[in-house]
Amino acid sequence: MNSTRGIRWMTGISVAIVAIATFSWLGLGHVSGSIKKIDAFAGLKSRPQKASSAVNYLLVGSDTREGLTPAQLKSLRVGSVASAAGKRSDTMLLVHISKSRDNAVIISLPRDTLATIPAHASSSGKLINEQRAKLNAAFAWGDAPLLISTIENMSQLRIDHYVEVNFAGFANIVDSLGGVDVCTKKDINDPKSHLVLAAGIHTLNGIEALKYVRTRDFDGMGDLGRMQRQQQFISSVLRKATSSGVLLNPLKLVSVINAALATVKTDSGLKSSDLLTLAKQMKNLSASKVRTLTIPLSDSNHFTPGLGSTVVWDPILAPELFQRLRQDLPVIDLVTPSPSAKASAKATPSASPSVIDKFKTRTASENPCGALR
Repeated sequence: MNSTRGIRWMTGISVAIVAIATFSWLGLGHVSGSIKKIDAFAGLKSRPQKASSAVNYLLVGSDTREGLTPAQLKSLRVGSVASAAGKRSDTMLLVHISKSRDNAVIISLPRDTLATIPAHASSSGKLINEQRAKLNAAFAWGDAPLLISTIENMSQLRIDHYVEVNFAGFANIVDSLGGVDVCTKKDINDPKSHLVLAAGIHTLNGIEALKYVRTRDFDGMGDLGRMQRQQQFISSVLRKATSSGVLLNPLKLVSVINAALATVKTDSGLKSSDLLTLAKQMKNLSASKVRTLTIPLSDSNHFTPGLGSTVVWDPILAPELFQRLRQDLPVIDLVTPSPSAKASAKATPSASPSVIDKFKTRTASENPCGALR
């Protein structure tokens, strides 16, 4: 597979959360003019109904090279702007922000998910019938509206807003933070992403971070291993972006937000007043209250004629996860010990509830190597 299709943009929502949460402090006049708008919901009909006041974002990473300098393109070895004609996305994240605005869930949707793409018009106006394809084909064939329609049909979860970030935006965000710490337990030497890292903790700049989030061929886990590393990267970005060194430094904070918004596109319905309201509501959101996970899978290497290897969602756990999000319920369960269990636990009479995490989530405050510097 061409290495340029391996990019997944997992940090966009991390920066978006921080940016939204600080709009009220900076004043919208400093940043709102930089936001590019697109009609992400054009022509969508028969959409799922809202069941709560929680907010659902779809974050998409576009692999366009626009905005990268010749030196950055050379370092990444991804070719020129012209060599990447058309739009592709290997990153799709559903971000659920609770109705109380103090908890969030970030769900990775694998690009190779076996999906039913709704009937749609091609770029030439020809009607294309409903068909089975990989999920990232929806973005390539019909941009944001077709991708949103496909995901809503599969999840029955209504998407309220759309955010798209590209190569340059990702690199600029990381650089504006002064680099982001990552930890790898194994040496990395990936000839496709061109990333070489010894085991341990490293502070990556924007271009190095791009290599890190696309690496997939050094540990035998492919895309699933890459998504795990990307979720860890989200955690590192959240920790850095919400640190006192950023939040208490107005110049750095403005730099981070401007870098995020300069290359971000949102749906036309995401208004400045909405962002300001959300910022005030999300004052209690922190990395420890953000959970990340990959959509539950029943088969990560399912052969589909004409498509090759595809990913199949778990037919029981995936619908249950979406049902919880629709109703804005917790994605982990706390089970209080029974009276008999409490009575038998004389050494711990006030036994705490057990945690059942059937969706295998992580909190954004966790990392594989303990405290990062």
